[in-house]
Amino acid sequence: MNQVLYKTIIVDDEPPALERLNQLLAHFPQVFEVIGKAANGNEGLQLVDELNPDLIFLDIEMPGMSGFEMLARLKKIPIVVFCTAYDQYALKAFETNSIDYLLKPVKIERLEQTVSKLELFGVKSQPEKILDFLKQISTREEEKEMTSIAIKNKDRISFIKLIDVAYFKAEDKYVSLYLQNGEEKITDQTLLQLNAKLPDYFLQVHRSIIVNLNRVVEVQTYFNSRFSIQLNDKYKSKIVSGRSFHSAIKKWMGI
Repeated sequence: MNQVLYKTIIVDDEPPALERLNQLLAHFPQVFEVIGKAANGNEGLQLVDELNPDLIFLDIEMPGMSGFEMLARLKKIPIVVFCTAYDQYALKAFETNSIDYLLKPVKIERLEQTVSKLELFGVKSQPEKILDFLKQISTREEEKEMTSIAIKNKDRISFIKLIDVAYFKAEDKYVSLYLQNGEEKITDQTLLQLNAKLPDYFLQVHRSIIVNLNRVVEVQTYFNSRFSIQLNDKYKSKIVSGRSFHSAIKKWMGI
């Protein structure tokens, strides 16, 4: 079967992920011609407008504007391949003749499946299907409460139940989650991203800490308008809140 050369752009806010995908696409020079790269949704919108690509490799979770939001603002939607850390079982809906997905970290074997799919269905894009799909996703996201979090470790992804998380803490460039049993895991999500998705039983009590309120056993007043919050995890962790979170904590306690 004759292969089509797709004018391609990559949109991903993580430089290592963007470069990895760029290197993998170079294995298929007869299929992909990378004509642009963008580090966020705004840059992606500009590139699509300027370069009119046939295909976009698009990250879903990006600061400022998600991949879904970016697509919703496009006047003309090319073929879309989502790049995501979401559970592949939740993404079966992506597998239409217009949309594919790659689970991060991207593997060349999975990219080969994308190439085969492009060969099978050709260059025709169906933007109405994409827009309809985005509406379905938006509705489900509003209705569905997050119950677990994906943790990447090299080429493996594990899922941690949120009920087992005692608290999240940001340090340097990383955010760690501390489990009830004392284990520490590292997530690639920021506190800002987590705050937007976590259930109501999580509360940010410090600029670098979000706690599971179900794990709180005692709260004591602390000097300078702060609180000392004790958890019932393995190490009986004590969290000292930030002053700017004083009102939110009092509201939660009903005082």
